[in-house]
Amino acid sequence: MTVSFRWRLVKFLTASTALFLLVQLLLSGYVLNQPDLCRDQRPLLLALVPVAPGDRTSRDVVRRTWGAKQQEGSARDPLLLTVFYVGVSSEPGVQDALVAESGDHGDIIQMDFVDSYQNLTIKTLMIMNWVATFCPNASHAMKVDADIFVNVFLLVEVLRGYPTKGFITGSVIRDGRPRRDPGSRWYVSEEAYPDSYFPPYVSGAGYVFSTDVARKVSLASRSVPMVPLEDVYVGLCLRAAGVSPVYAQSFLALRNLFEVRHLAYERCAFAARVIVNGFKPAELLSIWEDFSVNRLTC
Repeated sequence: MTVSFRWRLVKFLTASTALFLLVQLLLSGYVLNQPDLCRDQRPLLLALVPVAPGDRTSRDVVRRTWGAKQQEGSARDPLLLTVFYVGVSSEPGVQDALVAESGDHGDIIQMDFVDSYQNLTIKTLMIMNWVATFCPNASHAMKVDADIFVNVFLLVEVLRGYPTKGFITGSVIRDGRPRRDPGSRWYVSEEAYPDSYFPPYVSGAGYVFSTDVARKVSLASRSVPMVPLEDVYVGLCLRAAGVSPVYAQSFLALRNLFEVRHLAYERCAFAARVIVNGFKPAELLSIWEDFSVNRLTC
């Protein structure tokens, strides 16, 4: 068996497995859903937050800070809607608490797969499919982790200049390479991905895209072999769909708007960025109390 034939076979089998998992996920339906969330409104930005089922603290902090619903004009046109995405947990009491929380807030989407780090790619596909199915009328969406500071004030400003079709932006990684060490958390075998470099992709900490991209990624995932790195996998689907990620930076200061490193809080530095990475819930609350009131002093 030649190397090229063996690789084509591996790609076929891996893609078939990915398609099977996606179909099974979609056929299993939603454990919790909000199918009418976008029916009567067209948000400028849909914030998509993957989070662990039992992490009520992080969800509440996002609701109280940057993820609070932002209204502008009529009820049909909110600036921001925030939705949380979870899988299932075997921890006692988590599901009952999640059902009650969903009833109170109406912002939780849950599908029937084990919520784990290894299944982040599945969770991302779940997010993309939900947007394409239930909220394609939103202008843009932002996939963002729950431990991220989001400057929604700056984000709303820059969104108005972003394309509304075939567009995705964030911190673009152009020199990503697969880790071949089996002991690495980010291990990718040569069988799963034999190339030496990944195509350009956006860091999974947070990225913004026009909502038509959600459907493009969902369709591409039916034929793109799955890898266990969700941001890399989105990049592979983008390549298959003919969409090139755009690096987000301030043209005046040549500063990365999507800061995927952790920075100590400094009000004016944060005012010049869309996201900053890596905060505990109590830290986000403390930062937001100052930033939301005093940002205009910068």
